[in-house]
Amino acid sequence: MEIGSFLLGLCVFFHFYGSVSAEATCKLKAKFNLSGYKNVEKKKVVIGGMFPVHKRIASTDGNTSRLPVSSGCEGFNFRTFRWTQTMLFAINEINDRKDLLPNTNLGYVIYDSCFTISKAVEGTLTYLTGQDEAVPNYRCGTGAPLAALVGAGGSDLSIATARILGLYHFPQVSYCSTCSALESKFQFPTFLRTIPNDKHQSTAIAQLVLHFGWTWVGTIAADDDYGKYGIKDFKEQVEEAGVCISFSETLPKVSSPEAIQRIVQTVVEATAKIIVVFSSDVDLSPLITELLRHNVTNRTWIASEAWVTSALINEPGVSSLLGGTIGFGVKRAEIPGLERHLLDLDPYDDPLTEEFWETLFNCTLDYGRALKLAKQMAMEVNGTLARAVRGVPNGLCTGSESLAQLNNTYTDVSQLRITYSVYKAVYAVAHALHNLEHCVEGQGPFNGNDCANITNFEPWQLMYYLKNVHYKVPNTGEEVFFNEGDVEGFYDIINWQFNHNGEISYVTVGHYNASAAPEDRMTIMNDSIVWNNDILKPPRSVCSENCRPGTRKGIRQGEPVCCFDCIPCADGEISNVTDARECILCSEDDWSNEAHDACIPKIIEFLDFGEPLGITLIAISAFGALVTIAVGVVLVVNIGTPLVKANDALLSFSLLFSLVVTFLCSIVFLGEPQDWSCMTSQVALALGFALCLSSIMGKAAVLMLRAQALKAVRAKSKAAAKAAKAAAEAAANSGNPDVIVTNTNNNNNVNINDNPEVDTLTCGHQRAIAAVATLIQAIACTVWLIILPPHRVKNTSAQNIKIILECDEGSVVFICCIFAYDILLALVAFIFAFISRKLEDHISEGKSMTFGMLVFFIVWISFVPAYLSTRGKFMVAVQIFAILASSFGLLTCIFLPKCYVLLVKPERNTEEVMRPRTKPRDGSSTGTSASLATTATEVTTTASTSIDD
Repeated sequence: MEIGSFLLGLCVFFHFYGSVSAEATCKLKAKFNLSGYKNVEKKKVVIGGMFPVHKRIASTDGNTSRLPVSSGCEGFNFRTFRWTQTMLFAINEINDRKDLLPNTNLGYVIYDSCFTISKAVEGTLTYLTGQDEAVPNYRCGTGAPLAALVGAGGSDLSIATARILGLYHFPQVSYCSTCSALESKFQFPTFLRTIPNDKHQSTAIAQLVLHFGWTWVGTIAADDDYGKYGIKDFKEQVEEAGVCISFSETLPKVSSPEAIQRIVQTVVEATAKIIVVFSSDVDLSPLITELLRHNVTNRTWIASEAWVTSALINEPGVSSLLGGTIGFGVKRAEIPGLERHLLDLDPYDDPLTEEFWETLFNCTLDYGRALKLAKQMAMEVNGTLARAVRGVPNGLCTGSESLAQLNNTYTDVSQLRITYSVYKAVYAVAHALHNLEHCVEGQGPFNGNDCANITNFEPWQLMYYLKNVHYKVPNTGEEVFFNEGDVEGFYDIINWQFNHNGEISYVTVGHYNASAAPEDRMTIMNDSIVWNNDILKPPRSVCSENCRPGTRKGIRQGEPVCCFDCIPCADGEISNVTDARECILCSEDDWSNEAHDACIPKIIEFLDFGEPLGITLIAISAFGALVTIAVGVVLVVNIGTPLVKANDALLSFSLLFSLVVTFLCSIVFLGEPQDWSCMTSQVALALGFALCLSSIMGKAAVLMLRAQALKAVRAKSKAAAKAAKAAAEAAANSGNPDVIVTNTNNNNNVNINDNPEVDTLTCGHQRAIAAVATLIQAIACTVWLIILPPHRVKNTSAQNIKIILECDEGSVVFICCIFAYDILLALVAFIFAFISRKLEDHISEGKSMTFGMLVFFIVWISFVPAYLSTRGKFMVAVQIFAILASSFGLLTCIFLPKCYVLLVKPERNTEEVMRPRTKPRDGSSTGTSASLATTATEVTTTASTSIDD
């Protein structure tokens, strides 16, 4: 049907339904400028195809003052032209087969999408319309029915065409559209593909990054659905696993030198050594060219399947930039006969093949154009027409040039991956048509078990067969079937390896099978990989180096989590793994080692018997005890002498015994504390000092009373002497013989009643005082041991690296009360001794006890700050030193003078010398109590004699 008749019919249709007025006319709004292949004559079924043979549409001047013209295309792509020829080869192969569509001859309509959405839409509308002028919703023509569209190239092109084809339930089988967005059957109900879904590839690349331990990765994506969705899925997976994105750039779809320069600058400045690129080779090529110009090296590129085996970016010198690239390629296969088909191309068949030939050999097939170019060149050289121009002009193609002699991506059949996917797509449509054609009537899948007619079927009917097709690819034997429009996700892991001549080899170093178990999906041979600059060891790409054991990660504010500082663990904390997020606190009995990577048992500290300090203290304690015993032996030997008998010998022995106890109890403080030793040491110390101090208190009490009594005798004697002397003087002055002294009897009474030899406190009293005082302490200690006894504890808080074994008093109240009682006894004893200090005999026992108590107080007052300022075993040492010092002080001050008299001056050990006497206040000579009594008698006698005279 001619276009005029069709438009007239369309106008009548609109008028009939009242959509336009009677005066309305139908007008063609635009005519598309498409190139490609077409063979529909005498064909039973037509398959559509769409390939990005050109890289872009030609730029226009933007003039809107004239009729718009559909843009042409430029930038011939030899790789995609091979895909186009593969579809032609597959259709011819199918038409020659007797087992597949034996009664159906396939035709084809193939358009060039120019790698542009607008051209893809133009081709789709034209294909659906059936003629060059596209009329939406109508197919004009009586030719063979359309089967399906194979195409349309990139994901963004397929998304555009799939939205249109989906409106008409028209099948579309893509060979290289991998975007995961196309899996939505709600948006794209009739879209199928023979290439894996990008969600598998994104997962595979994420696993590759994790496999090599890269945590700092840059990403570059094309500004289309393929790049955006692919990078999005990749980012989600690696970021969930702890990988950080160093930078994320987008390649422009339209030439933009400024954008390319910005991306280059980002790559140069970035510290990430791994760059993942989701892009087609066409979009990536300008960036590669600019990176080569900036001599960017030391980067490892992770390639998506769209450019992993593309020769478009394999420019001279690219080995320094892309050497070691790792990427994922779809299944590769050999297609017998394809190479012969590619080489047997006739350059004069159609305009698209002519352009291919002219671009490939840099000549022209048009004689007139070649002659015109030759003339222009001759005029530019010498201003005259050269003789050679009049013959065969330079630049004219002969049409017999050899394709086989060229090293070109078009003739390279070593990496047939997308090409193989095109081959499978054509065969998928053919097998679906075969199943449709051979449907058994009455057993069909449609209403009433009907079958479709191969010469007049609807697109949705073929869609049913395509969705359920299951076939084996010729020669390879691969089984192909669609699962919700997708095929299984299988990839080869490819490594770019260059030889010394800069020639590239695509080496398969592993595989990825998405249908396998998660742990078996990726198989990679690390030793087969050659990295950038021919390094055999995988590169490192981290924002921060791993934190060694003993440190933890410290997040940098405002930076990704992969950028961190390694902070040493605090004392008592460890980290025993690399990149620990937190340090682990050691247990109470353990402490961190110097490297903070392991907990080790704390040092157990106590004052041991065998260490030098312990031996020294034992020696001093033993020496003190032996000296005390020796003193006791000396006293026993001289037990009957006045010196020993003076002031209750039994109290002296009890005092010596208590000192032996205090000397020896200090030894119990040594060694590893046990419950029994804690109780023994504290109780022995408390009772020992209680007995010691109560004995001193008993002895001092007697001396104090004697001193008071002697003082009173002396005062009365002095008063009597003064009275007698005054009476005598008065009698002498008056000369009267009748004067009588009447106080003589009073003086005698004083001497009798206040005789200091008669003690108010007897030995029994002294012993009772000492016994009662000691018994009180013993009762208190017994209650203490029953209720809250001292016990061994582990002190882990005093020192971090040590466990100090020490004694816990059990009750602070009890320990304070018990030792406060000892202090009370000490104060009372000191007061008694201090009062009796003026009572003198030859050894001045009152002074000795006073000095002894002073030493006792000085030692223990000094002990308190020293004890509080020390830790660990030295606290025990300070306590022992205080015990020993106070014991030695008491022993020396009280018993040294006695031992001196007993051993050195025995002649002074007499009753007369040992009698106590008080020190006179007027400084006159002192005497014993006996001499004081004699003096008073003499005064009385003198007074009587004076009276008689």
